[in-house]
Amino acid sequence: MNAFRILVADDHPIFRLGLCSLLGSHIGWEVCGEAADGQDAVEKCMQLKPDLLILDICMPKLNGVDAAQQILKDNPGQRILILTDIDSEKVIRDCLQAGVRGWVLKSDGTGDLTTAVEALQQHTCIFSLRVSELLLGHSKQSSAGPAEVSQLTRREREVLQFLALGRRCKEVAVVLNISVKTVETHRSNMMFKLKVHSIAQLVLYAVRNEIIHVQSPDAAVDPARRNSLPDVTLQSP
Repeated sequence: MNAFRILVADDHPIFRLGLCSLLGSHIGWEVCGEAADGQDAVEKCMQLKPDLLILDICMPKLNGVDAAQQILKDNPGQRILILTDIDSEKVIRDCLQAGVRGWVLKSDGTGDLTTAVEALQQHTCIFSLRVSELLLGHSKQSSAGPAEVSQLTRREREVLQFLALGRRCKEVAVVLNISVKTVETHRSNMMFKLKVHSIAQLVLYAVRNEIIHVQSPDAAVDPARRNSLPDVTLQSP
């Protein structure tokens, strides 16, 4: 079985050294490279094609938000875990819209980080408690209320689940055996029905209405069961 390859991007050498040591000690994981700034992260992500990029926000040359946007524009399937001190709602929204589906604070414990990497390894969204509270608090203010839930068809809910987990329209089309144009049409119809204007707002809607389940590290599933989790669990309409 191939190792799960991780690229670490942080501008603090001592912190990066400790992080690489922690990750490298986990069975089945391999640190395939390190980056000291945002531009370096973009270039090494392109060269090394890691399974996961662990990315800080505050870095020289190119900040983590811009780096994530560049990486995910070229490779929307790239899994990125933000590991930072930043908990700004705007920064979180920008990263969500780009396709980031994991966020842990540096003040969290090492066990929380390990749990987050394991979750992303299984294509599960995971955010620290503080970030989850921001997401859920923002979503409660969303214009999409309970009345809109029933307006989505089962197929639209299926498409929404995959999009909210960061999957590309092409990937969704393959899994659901429909055309890319059909996926894009479903996306447009959902945004019109729910009165939202971005993928980030769709993600918040999906979280609020439990179409996807956002884990916080302290509430994650038992590691012994994690390998049995499917990429996506469809919810009943």
